[in-house]
Amino acid sequence: MTHDSAPQGIPAATIIIFRNAPDGGAPEVLMTVRSREMTFAGGMAVFPGGRVDPADYALADTVAAEHGLAPDEAAHQIAAVRETLEETGLALGLAGAIDAASAAAARAMLAETGALAPVLAAFGWRLDLAQIVPFARWFPKNENIPRVYDTRFYLADLGTGAVEVSIDASENTRLFWTTAQGALDAAAEGDIKLIFPTRRNLERLALFASFAEAKAQAEAIPVRTIMPQIVEQDGKPWLTILADAGYPVTGELLETVARG
Repeated sequence: MTHDSAPQGIPAATIIIFRNAPDGGAPEVLMTVRSREMTFAGGMAVFPGGRVDPADYALADTVAAEHGLAPDEAAHQIAAVRETLEETGLALGLAGAIDAASAAAARAMLAETGALAPVLAAFGWRLDLAQIVPFARWFPKNENIPRVYDTRFYLADLGTGAVEVSIDASENTRLFWTTAQGALDAAAEGDIKLIFPTRRNLERLALFASFAEAKAQAEAIPVRTIMPQIVEQDGKPWLTILADAGYPVTGELLETVARG
């Protein structure tokens, strides 16, 4: 059995991590700034995540049934869990005796092994994929970009969020918490740069006053694959998406779009 889906798009998973705002305002989400040397989205502010690895599929084949998931979906959720630990140091989607020290040790082991299964075995942890909420799926197969990812987006909640995070010092140069609207405002001021899918997802996230609201909408709107299309409006090309997938803004002038 092969899981090489490169001709259809590179399978990837991204996780949008919520925490309660310290001042009681709008919830914050965790974002990272990718290294400028990265081929995809170099220098852009994105959510933590990355491609689904063969080891994620192998683990999914053994645990998918117990989580009530198809193996392919389980592999993407496992990749989201693994990438979160790898890129941020946060142990989300996991259960067991987890504290700051064990999470740090597990992150170090993950950096050595590159796979989540041996980490789970070493620390006596188990997957808790109920913490991971499917939110969206983006596949820009119609766009002229050098590397096309078929990316599934997930939501997760830290609650109080009193947890330290740190960059992995390889793919990313900065981690920061911000409200969704705060990220959009920072982009407008030129403080960060956003690619088209990230901007659209931040606009959607800005609708929610809590993680509970975001989860409720995610569960109410079935995940459909969003494949942006270029259409002409008023004599100018626009990049557009589905009108009924939960997004308040469904198009942008092509000339203003930042791509991967």
